[in-house]
This record gives sequence, C-alpha cells and structure tokens, in this order.
Amino acid sequence: MNPPPQDTRKAAIYLRISQDREMDGLAIDRQREDCENLAAYRRWDVVEIYVDQSVSATDKTKVRPAYTRMVTDYEADRFSAIICYDLDRLTRQPRELEDWIDRAESHGLALVTANGDADLSTDGGRMYARIKAAVARAEMERKSARQSRAQKQRAEQGRAPKGVRPLGYSVDGDVIEKEAHAVRAIYSSFVSGGTLRGIARALSGTPEDGRSQIPTVTKHTRTLALERNAKRVAEGLEPRPVPADTPWDPSSVLGILRNPRYAGYSAYTPTKARRQARLENRARVEAGGPYRGKRKDWRQFIVTDETGQPIMGQWESLIDVETWHTVQAILDDPSRATTTNIARTHLGSGIYRCGVDGCENRVRSANLGGKTGYRCKTKGHVNRTAEAIDTFVQAVIAERLRQPDVLETVPGSEGPRFTEIIGEIDIQHARIARAERDYDEELIEAADLKRIRDQSKQKIDTLETEKLTLAHGATTVPLLSTDDPATTFLEADLDTRRAVITALCTVTLHKARQGKKGFDPSSVTIEWN
Repeated sequence: MNPPPQDTRKAAIYLRISQDREMDGLAIDRQREDCENLAAYRRWDVVEIYVDQSVSATDKTKVRPAYTRMVTDYEADRFSAIICYDLDRLTRQPRELEDWIDRAESHGLALVTANGDADLSTDGGRMYARIKAAVARAEMERKSARQSRAQKQRAEQGRAPKGVRPLGYSVDGDVIEKEAHAVRAIYSSFVSGGTLRGIARALSGTPEDGRSQIPTVTKHTRTLALERNAKRVAEGLEPRPVPADTPWDPSSVLGILRNPRYAGYSAYTPTKARRQARLENRARVEAGGPYRGKRKDWRQFIVTDETGQPIMGQWESLIDVETWHTVQAILDDPSRATTTNIARTHLGSGIYRCGVDGCENRVRSANLGGKTGYRCKTKGHVNRTAEAIDTFVQAVIAERLRQPDVLETVPGSEGPRFTEIIGEIDIQHARIARAERDYDEELIEAADLKRIRDQSKQKIDTLETEKLTLAHGATTVPLLSTDDPATTFLEADLDTRRAVITALCTVTLHKARQGKKGFDPSSVTIEWN
C-alpha cells in the first residue's frame, strides 16, 4: 500500500489501559507500537506520547492525569492530530467524544485509531464513533447494575462484602485478632476523649505524651499491598511496588470510627453515592476548601429489613452497638470543629479558664521564659507556668475519683437509657420507611407522608440531642468503672485525663499573688459539675 500524500501535521499518541494487573507495561507497549506505525504511515511528526496506566475512563469522576495534560496541550496548539489504539482507549464518555468531534469539525483536528475503526475526519467515521460509544456506555451501565445488585443482595443477607478488607477483618469476614485489638483501642481512646490526630500519632508509634493504650500498627494500605504481593509471589508472579511505611493520617482513623461494620451492621453504599461524594470533595478542594473524608450521613447506608430495622451482619462485631452510636454522636457534635478535634499537647490547654474579671476565656499553652505555661488571649490576664497547676489539678481529681459517689454524678452511655434511645430512633426511621411504602402504593396522600416525616424527624432530633449528652458523659465511664479509678486516671494518656477533667469539673485560673513564693492553691478554683 502506498503511503498517503505528505502531511506535515504534528501528532500526539494517547495510550491507556484500565487495569494492568501485571504492571509490566507490555499491554501499553503493544498499543504504542501500533500507534507509532500508523504515525509513520501517515508521515506525522509525533511530538508527545501520553500514557495513563491502570486508569479507567468509565467513571467520569476519576482523574486521568495524562489525558488532562493532553487536552491542555491541544488547546495550546502543540499538535493537530491524535492517534490512539482504539476509540474506547481515548474515552468511554459520549460527552467527551462529542467534544473531540466538535474539535474535528470546527478546528480540523485529525483523530484516528490504529485498529482502523474510527476516523473523525469523515462523516462516516463520526457516525461509527457515536454508535460505538453509545453501545459501550450501555454495556457498562448494564454491568454496573448487575454488580451493584449483587453487592446489595449480599448486604441484605448480612454477608461480608467483597472487595478490600477493613482493618481487623479478613476478606472472608473472619476476625484478625491483632488488628481487631487496635480497632477496639481506637474506639476506646476516642470515647475517652482522644482526637483523630492523637490516635493517628499513637498508631504510628508516636503518641502525644508517650503514654497510649493504642498499639503501633503498620498503615493499612501498606499491609494490603504486602498481602497482595505475597499472593502474587505464591502464584509465580513478580511483586508490585509497595507504599512507603508512612504515618497514619486522621482521615483513616475517621473512616474506622465511621464504619458501621465494626458494630455488626450490614451496610451498602450505592455506586452513585460514592461518585457523588468524590465529585463534591473534588469541587470543594479545587475551590480551596477542606477535604471532608468519609461520609457523615452513615445511617442512610445501613441496610434495613421490610420493617425498617437494621440488618446485622453474619460476622463477629468488634465493638458493641452502644459504643458505636456513642462515637457517632461525638463525631456529629458541631463543637468538635473547633475544640475536641485539635490534638492538644498540654493538660489544661483549651480546658482551663481565665478567672480575671469574669473573663472565662479558655487559656492556651505558651512558652514562658523556657517553661510551659498557660496564657489568656486577653492581654494582662492569666500568664502562669503549667507544671505546678497541672500537678495540683490532677491530685484534686484523683482524690475526687477515690470517693464512692463519683460514678453517680456522671451520665453515661452504659445503661438502659442509651440503648432505649437507639431503639426509639430506629422505630422512628422505620415509621418513615413504612409511610414511604404506603405512599408508593397510593395508600396515603402526600400530605400524610409529609406529616409523618415531620413528626418522626422532630422526635429523632430530640432523641439525638439526648444521646449526645449521654455520649459526652460516657467518656469517663470506662475509667470510673475500674477497681482503682484514681490510679487509672493518673496513669492514663493525655486525652483520657483531659476528658475526665472536662466531664467532672471546671478549672479556673486566677492571677498569682504578688510577692508570694511557691504555688498558691487558692489561685486555682475547681468547681464540680
């Protein structure tokens, strides 16, 4: 076959494979060879080869770095032709295809495939491309629907979900005790007042004050990669690169605390919901906002039966339902955004209050001449060294914990009322679910559905408020239930001691008396809650 007439076009080659299981690059190399042969045949000058390896083009929320860079370079007039092995290597999104067709029709872009099936420079090629994209999209949607239905069915049956195993469980749903111990410790620490950052540091082996009940654990992504490599080696395959042993991050801790599976709940997250969350997070980050990590509205993903009651899984739960709900109530508390989510390094920072002229500002830690101290943000108020104050406060708290009536003064989730609240909330959600089914079956009117929803949601809000109150009090209950709560308090980690102080009393600092040597106990007021 004779080559076409001389064409001085500058061309780009785009190569992509959705999942390169071997990560050996051979599949990409095969595409590259065919595309380069086509460029040589057409006498095009290849200025850049863009490669997206193990990147899907089906999900529009997924970022394809090389593809994005290629679009930017095209808009900058770096080339006027694109070669790809097959049209579905370039895109599986009909909307993206139309963008390329517009560029071909309006700006003379030449887009061809190495398999010879598509050439957007002709009307026949454009028609074929549209038909192929529509067929591929329809098949992808059918496949996604089948997979989603199978996953939902497993959840409705209470079976362990397939996919990546969570910390503490095997792929089959069996408990991995070493990891399960860490999960229980994470929940216990958080209920006792621990922060996400503090727990992450403890998991990484660097607790805030050197004392922690949380074991050091290799980051889960690295553990999973090592397990996959062990399986590959057993199958005679080469291992893949393993992520570095980096510290845990707070978002990973949040994911563990939010996961209803640890309490035995069966949950299912629709693919559409996951994609929507990714899109919202991406838009938020691009606008300069924070990445919000795991979803907050966990309840909507817990699978329920026909009566609206949660379906429990067939696996062993690692923590009890009451503890999990306590954690959710604490996480949902709006005040955490500016207080309890900050990893503190000193006992009274953000807890003790300034007592000068009725100020009541929470004091902050400060460096006072080489010593750690507490300072009010209002100039001229409290400005005092911390060591003697902390020693005094802890001694007073320990003495209070030795009193037999201390447990009676603190509300907690360990008891019938907290369990009753959870049941009452489930009843209200079930009532809403029944009303929605009755409306779908035309047994009630829209006005009736709205009335039932409004009534139930009002009751749920009231119950959630009561549950949050109990949850905050519950931070001290595990400690108070020990044989020697005073010693347990004194030996506890920083977060636990801070939580106990917050639950039991209000500590107010006054100015030290001028000319008085040593620590003056009267300069610290402790009022019991």
